[in-house]
Amino acid sequence: MTLHENEIAVDETLVRALLKAQRPEWAGLPLSPAGAGTDNTMYRLGHDLLVRLPRTADNGQSARKEQEWLPRLARHLACPIPEPVHAGTPTDAFPMVWSVYRWIDGDEASPDTVRDWAAFGTDLAASVRELHRIDLMGATRTDDLSWYRGGSLEPCDQWITRCLNDCRATVGSELDVDTLEQLWRAALALPEPSGPHVWLHGDLKPTNLLVREGKLHAVIDFGGLSVGFPDAEHSTVWDLPPQARQAYWDTLNLDDSTWTRARAWAVAVGVSGISYYWDTFPAFVAECRARLQAILADAATR
Repeated sequence: MTLHENEIAVDETLVRALLKAQRPEWAGLPLSPAGAGTDNTMYRLGHDLLVRLPRTADNGQSARKEQEWLPRLARHLACPIPEPVHAGTPTDAFPMVWSVYRWIDGDEASPDTVRDWAAFGTDLAASVRELHRIDLMGATRTDDLSWYRGGSLEPCDQWITRCLNDCRATVGSELDVDTLEQLWRAALALPEPSGPHVWLHGDLKPTNLLVREGKLHAVIDFGGLSVGFPDAEHSTVWDLPPQARQAYWDTLNLDDSTWTRARAWAVAVGVSGISYYWDTFPAFVAECRARLQAILADAATR
């Protein structure tokens, strides 16, 4: 499944060739698809390894970032995160960096896997607070660590306005796009964030939250790792049931302005996902629709 114009195709033959050239001791291990997101394609390697290959050159920069920073962040976090065990180098067939990680057992957060959503929201908030309190270790909001979701809303306004208009044409009959735009503009009218920059995961949606025995076990996919304001970090709670969202808010004691900006970021990611992936990734478009529906339902009760 190709999602981007400049995407490099990946299959099992390519992965085995990369392993044979760079880690021949792993080349004969069983290899099977382990999912594909918007930024990476993954293969399980043997019983305890995961090969992760970026779809585009921009995603390759994220691989370098993870290789450098995840080992340094992991020692400060109680919740497991991916552990890089090989930094793959570019080749003629695959001209980008790639990675091999330790496999982390667990299932995606869902109604079938989470035992208590309020407890899950509390645990997620505790993990986020822990990440945000880690010293920046000299990192600044520059280069690979300056992802847009850690900045302010204003620079995204023209782009998100265009995406809102796209949504009117595609899903306007089932979603109240006018209200979504009002929520976006209400956040734009607020003062800019004024707190310190912190470490950000960047994409804490349910597919990046692994569950074991009904509880949050691990946080994966740090491709959006950045340094910046924390508002957008909270946006993915609208992907969770209301009881998880409320527990998350209560645990972090978020103020109304932070919550309003977080909701605007949730709107932004939802409408931009529908706009960009409408013709290529129906499953992701469905995720975005569900998020926007949850935002509208939540806003109607506040």
